[in-house]
Amino acid sequence: MSEDQSTTRTAVAAARRVVVKVGSSSLTDGAGGLSRERLETLVGVLAERRAAGSQVILVSSGAIAAGMRPLTLAKRPQDLATQQAAASVGQGALVAAYTASFATYGQVVGQVLLTADDVTRRTHYTNARRTLERLLDLGVVPVVNENDTVATHEIRFGDNDRLAALVAHLVDADALVLLSDVDALYDGPPSRAGTRRIPQVHSVDDLAQVEIAGSGSTVGTGGMQTKVEAASIATSAGVPTVLTSTDLARDALAGADVGTLFHPTQGRGRARRLWLAHATTPRGRLVLDDGAVEAVTARKKSLLPAGIAAVSGRFSEGDPVDLVDTRDQVVARGLVNYDAKELPRLLGRSTRELARDLGPAYEREVVHRDDLVVLRGPRRRPAAPTTQKSESR
Repeated sequence: MSEDQSTTRTAVAAARRVVVKVGSSSLTDGAGGLSRERLETLVGVLAERRAAGSQVILVSSGAIAAGMRPLTLAKRPQDLATQQAAASVGQGALVAAYTASFATYGQVVGQVLLTADDVTRRTHYTNARRTLERLLDLGVVPVVNENDTVATHEIRFGDNDRLAALVAHLVDADALVLLSDVDALYDGPPSRAGTRRIPQVHSVDDLAQVEIAGSGSTVGTGGMQTKVEAASIATSAGVPTVLTSTDLARDALAGADVGTLFHPTQGRGRARRLWLAHATTPRGRLVLDDGAVEAVTARKKSLLPAGIAAVSGRFSEGDPVDLVDTRDQVVARGLVNYDAKELPRLLGRSTRELARDLGPAYEREVVHRDDLVVLRGPRRRPAAPTTQKSESR
């Protein structure tokens, strides 16, 4: 084991606060139903870590899978309504199983169901973070899952790997462990002769030539690609990540050379902006002139009506939208303060003018800088100042 790998794995072993994600395929039997034996084995490992003094947050898939057998579904449903019905039936069974299993170790669990909407809107985000922190302060093991029962296609995380990475940053975790039915990332399909385990990754750029396979599970949604993306999100937020199989969970948490270790690529940043970048699906697009692009990306200003050239999409106040330049390249994402029908008549006008003509309620930003995350910087500086540059906040 190299020195840097040893150092990072030691950090995982010493993590005071760790997020562990387990997939549906690791919790179900051959028929797709919930396996109490597999669940209890995992709980034993996590309870041991919790008893040793660490705080553990479990992001668990399995609600839909747990609901398949009671509903006599032979395979995971594809339509959203049936998925939500299965989740409604299965979520109770899943949490009841965790509650009973952790109780044998004298530990208490608390259910936390999230949608992307819950953690991108400002007040909801603050509440989600406060709730998780309080559960941990009380010695509870939070069991987090996406709220499949009410989530729509527009406000879904898409998979619990990404949710786990975002939760790890939300709670300032010291490590993230992604568990599945595959023991590591390989440089090709694991079934192919000569394929080798990739023990560590310093940057996702290291994987440019790696053939990453998809999911073969009939009960889960996330394949190896989603796990690599989740690791990228977590490590870009300064959280070391280990990807391995559920059978190797104890070794991974102990810092052993198992699975694939993803080293942190950046330091800690603002958690909410990470959620905006990775947990939201844009409902529309705002086309910015060059001055507005410069103001938003380089000078970290709010977006005002004067800098917007065009609007597309169907969105309401508070929805996420992409901010694009005149070449249709996305430069930022943010939560908009106007709906799609109202915004077009405001374009190109200063907030002072709008307040004079329409009332003081219109003297506000289209996207406030606190509700905005920059995804790409400007390609070039504008040739001359614009209204956005002089008025932006």
